[in-house]
Amino acid sequence: MKHMIGVDIGTTSTKAVVYDLKGNVKAYANVSYPLYQTVPEMAEEDPDEIFNAVLEVLRQVMRKGDLQTGELQGVSFSAAMHSLILMDANDQPLTRAITWADNRAAKATQELKTSGLGQEIYQHTGTPIHPMAPLSKLIWLKETQPELFKQTRQFIDIKTYIFQRLFHVYQMDYSMASATGLFNIFNLDWDQQALEVAGVMRNQLPTLVATTDYVTGIDPIYGELTGIAAEVPFVFGASDGVLSNLGVNAIDPGVVAVTIGTSGAVRVVVDHPVVDPNGKLFCYALTKDKWVVGGPVNNGGIVFRWVRDQLFAPEKITAEQMHVSTYEILTQIAAEIPAGADGLLFHPYLGGERAPIWDADARGSYFGLTRQHTRAHMARAALEGIVYNLYMVMLMIEGVAGKPKSIQATGGFSRSELWRQMLADIFEQDVTIPESFESSCLGAAVLGMYGLGLVDDLSVVKEMVGVTNVHHPKEANFAVYRELLPIWIRLTRALNAEYGAIADFQRKHIQLK
Repeated sequence: MKHMIGVDIGTTSTKAVVYDLKGNVKAYANVSYPLYQTVPEMAEEDPDEIFNAVLEVLRQVMRKGDLQTGELQGVSFSAAMHSLILMDANDQPLTRAITWADNRAAKATQELKTSGLGQEIYQHTGTPIHPMAPLSKLIWLKETQPELFKQTRQFIDIKTYIFQRLFHVYQMDYSMASATGLFNIFNLDWDQQALEVAGVMRNQLPTLVATTDYVTGIDPIYGELTGIAAEVPFVFGASDGVLSNLGVNAIDPGVVAVTIGTSGAVRVVVDHPVVDPNGKLFCYALTKDKWVVGGPVNNGGIVFRWVRDQLFAPEKITAEQMHVSTYEILTQIAAEIPAGADGLLFHPYLGGERAPIWDADARGSYFGLTRQHTRAHMARAALEGIVYNLYMVMLMIEGVAGKPKSIQATGGFSRSELWRQMLADIFEQDVTIPESFESSCLGAAVLGMYGLGLVDDLSVVKEMVGVTNVHHPKEANFAVYRELLPIWIRLTRALNAEYGAIADFQRKHIQLK
């Protein structure tokens, strides 16, 4: 039987799944690694730790899957976006992988925005101007570490690093490139204006390839270690965000993918590149004729974790003693409060924010507190605030891609019936919870199958993804949310003017990390 391996190189771990050509899972492996945050606003990873994790998950799934000679048709990759690694002339890393979560380029980003150049470059690249993007990171490094910058022969991302180690090539797919802020999404080439602003030359960047392109001839050392033969093709694949859309069957026009994990995102597939006039949506490549438009948010489940740890510490201890999920207890408590939390509003910006406001200085807040509000109200308001924020992203997407027809919702939040229903009520849309195992891995595998000619079209994913739950909006609830949402949005705009001031105070006095 023919099989495909999908690999997802994530921020905290790398996963690999063996699928047959019908999407059935035969083997799975997951290896974690640390995130280094030793100075304020740093978020780095060791590229060699990630490379070793890739080797290990491949070795494990080959062993667990017991694949016979000729059964493995290929390996295809997904990876987290926006990473940056500086490489020297001997193909050795000069830096760790600077991840999307690293915020040290905030000053350089603000200057780029203020100059007007940022918006101009965004119109070519579709990557919002933000510290997450390699464009901002390069400007920051050029200004703060000029000698390191001069030593660099290649500026690459983590997936390029993996392929360089395995195949000794510097090549980057259009999808990962389209998340750098350096790639022109309209002519599928490095953007000359962005390169000049970043201070890099074209020959210092990887050769660009399609997401369906592949290489063969894995280094014999790693071929022996993983058990993968030299003739097996490795498909470059795409980024984790766009492949998550593919992996949950959200690739038809109007089908929106909403993800709430630690962070979150709202994404929809379009058939050509589009940009937001205000520069607040991304546009990243899936294939040459499928592009994903959307917005990422920093504040998803991580906010609910804060609520658990800071507001419900006694319940957390009780849950641990009873060996049950604290989150399950918290959602039961929040479910006792009516929709709208009796007028208590929460802005979930505990870690700055990307979409919809793109402000690294944004901070969280409760608004409307009265003596009648309880911790249960605060829990419900926090959940609602996360979804309000995603709804604002959806409103922006409607402006460039039209109204959604349906929503496919994924992520850790999907385990909560309350949160799923809340999403349906606030978005005023039917919400389907698709059943797929490791959606980015599945997306990578399906894209690989398509690139290798094993399937005729990406639409085969429809047969691989099931349905676990469908939620319909409740009229009484969305009527309440329709009253509160305008207040929440106006308040967001009003607070925006003060985020910088309070963030400066915090950096000065409490050394926020």
